[in-house]
Amino acid sequence: MNDDPGPVVLQARNVSFDWESMRMHYMDGDPLATHLMNVMHLFLPEGEEWFVRVFKEALPLIHDEKLRADVIGFIGQEAMHAQAHSGIHTFLADQGLDPAPYVKQMEYVFRVALDKRPTNTKNSLVERLALIAAIEHLTAFLGMWVLTERGLDEADVDPRMLDLVRWHGAEEVEHRAVAYDVLQYFDTRRFRRTRTYLLVAPTVVVMWGRGLRFLMKNDPTLTDDQRSYTLKQIRAVTQRGLFPTAKAVGKASVRYLRKDYHPSKEGSTSLAVAYLATSPAARAATV
Repeated sequence: MNDDPGPVVLQARNVSFDWESMRMHYMDGDPLATHLMNVMHLFLPEGEEWFVRVFKEALPLIHDEKLRADVIGFIGQEAMHAQAHSGIHTFLADQGLDPAPYVKQMEYVFRVALDKRPTNTKNSLVERLALIAAIEHLTAFLGMWVLTERGLDEADVDPRMLDLVRWHGAEEVEHRAVAYDVLQYFDTRRFRRTRTYLLVAPTVVVMWGRGLRFLMKNDPTLTDDQRSYTLKQIRAVTQRGLFPTAKAVGKASVRYLRKDYHPSKEGSTSLAVAYLATSPAARAATV
């Protein structure tokens, strides 16, 4: 999409959400669709806090003023995303589904497995920046999906949850080029970018699957028969527009691997800015 209004100043929006009275299965009353979405709330906060730590490490080494400003804006937005999603942890615990065991796995991944690398070497830093650029491509794809998927409007989705994911998605689209541009600032080689993505994408799928199994197994409102699910049932959720299809994810992945890839060719800043201007949470944050 090429209708972008030009560069925007990235800013953190101090949003807040009240989950009181939200029903357990807020995605059209469907436990499977709801828990596919819930994995995001458990997976992303630790990842986004890790993004912040890595970008703070990179910031003193960046001497391009425009890129520095973008990185500072990115850091602020990602920190706010982590905070906003963490509120769902309390919501789930209050419903009798304690997310702590899966969240602890994410803590290990992002605080130990990725942070235990020798951070005093430039190559280690660039490797982590490449990982973030790969993940940010996926989050920008998800951002455009959630902004444009009409199935979410046609289904009975809790409006607060829909605003949360669309506010977050809009900001992911808004800052979609930052992580890639930071990686290019340190290393323009295509090999590192493609190699890292081929590692990241399957890992995210596996971790999402683990999260879904955990949530379905531990949801106290489900019967034993309801806890099991098939790929056919997951495809049915995606066909209703309640979660991205595997085909759409695959196409997005191919685009990232192209020689001429740049995030500016993905998504629409104008669409993101338009949603942020109407988002109830974002509007409340400016009052």
